[in-house]
Amino acid sequence: MKLKTIDLCAGIGGIRRGFELAGDYTNVASAEIDEMACKTYEHLFGESPRHDITSDDYKHYLQTLRYDVLLAGFPCQAFSSVGLQQGFEDKTKGTIFFDIAKIVKMTRPKVVFLENVQNLLSHDNQATFKTIVDTLDRQLDYHVVGVFHDSDGKPIYKRSSFIRNSKDFGIPQNRPRVYIVAFSRAYFGRHLEKIPLETPVRRSKGPIFHDLNDILDKGEISPRFFLSKGYLQTLENHIERQKKKGYGFGYRIINSPEIEHPIANTLLATGGSGRERNLIFDPENGKKYAGTMVQGKYSPINEKSIRTMTPSEWGRLQGFVGYAFLNEDGTDRFSFPDEVPNVQRFKQLGNSVTIPVVEEFARYIQECCNLMYVDFSRTEKRIFSMYGNEFLLCSAIYEKLSSSLRDKTINTYFDIVYHFGQREFRVKELARYLEVTPARASQIISQLACIDCIRHNVNGTYFFRDLLSFSH
Repeated sequence: MKLKTIDLCAGIGGIRRGFELAGDYTNVASAEIDEMACKTYEHLFGESPRHDITSDDYKHYLQTLRYDVLLAGFPCQAFSSVGLQQGFEDKTKGTIFFDIAKIVKMTRPKVVFLENVQNLLSHDNQATFKTIVDTLDRQLDYHVVGVFHDSDGKPIYKRSSFIRNSKDFGIPQNRPRVYIVAFSRAYFGRHLEKIPLETPVRRSKGPIFHDLNDILDKGEISPRFFLSKGYLQTLENHIERQKKKGYGFGYRIINSPEIEHPIANTLLATGGSGRERNLIFDPENGKKYAGTMVQGKYSPINEKSIRTMTPSEWGRLQGFVGYAFLNEDGTDRFSFPDEVPNVQRFKQLGNSVTIPVVEEFARYIQECCNLMYVDFSRTEKRIFSMYGNEFLLCSAIYEKLSSSLRDKTINTYFDIVYHFGQREFRVKELARYLEVTPARASQIISQLACIDCIRHNVNGTYFFRDLLSFSH
């Protein structure tokens, strides 16, 4: 089954690429407002994602598209433990989810896929996540995988059902994240009983990189990545103070020789703090640079051979480098635009997703859709091929008229919706299209009007109702 996606809050396209790698997915629209991320996205995919999902104009544009799966790694700042802890009260970031919800209501995708930070589950005493689940489950009528209902119809779930870690998907990075998959009850109905009760917990194939040693750059490393002696001393003094206070915060050397199979800590989008948690012991290059001065550093390079990771190493830890953009001959076509500085490269990768995790979820969604589709009736398959308002109209026709009309007649009504759904028409036009008398065309219009699918204008024309109108 081939499915079309839209890529919202796209960043540099990690979610989109994960779905493309799974096969049978084609992206038809993207949206991102960060200018530097847009540069990288355009560089990688050859198209501009410069659109704002908070814009009503863009929401209405998405209504014109025929697509199946909504993808969104919506901003995590409002929910992250390193953020302002404002959640939905953050009018600039926390409300982005509600813009996504509005788009879901206006376009009715078959599937919704969302990604966010682990802290989303606990924020505001779990009220934030409960609101997200309630919006998808009860307000939008989507089956959220991992969510069940008690005797009163209240959604219940385990937090662990939504947390997946990159280290379980072939990547040596300890990166727990929240992943949400939701299927439209309107599209799939009773067939949802057939799908697995949980999303993937591990990679179905073998590891991509066995441990941290597999992702480290080979050969010479620029001296600018090595810490200065003074800065390293500052970090060491800080960690000693933290230890005395009983805290565990401080820098981490993640490939110490005594660690048999090292893995990285979570990559963060925050500047220095993100890199300090993933320092590398690199004696091969460190000995060459020890004690030398490098432009931009206030003291000589440290003598302990300690450096930060490079952008390409971060790229491997997110699946961008050495995996997601490999050509058939094994050459890697991933790169950043030349004008994107290293600080932005770290930020963009830290903000992104681990592509192999997303790829596994994309395969899961495809398998679920195929599993349900094989049991669809001929009419269900016809309705499944429709999108947005035409889908809702045809679903309503089938629900309300299937017991009184033959399948052939129902399909004729579907054809009418498909042909006239986007414009006004007159009785004579409908009669010509169906090759019937005006009297028979009027009879059909009356039948559709009785089930509230069609309306009459004062100028004598008719039009199909917009069932997608979002109620504020």
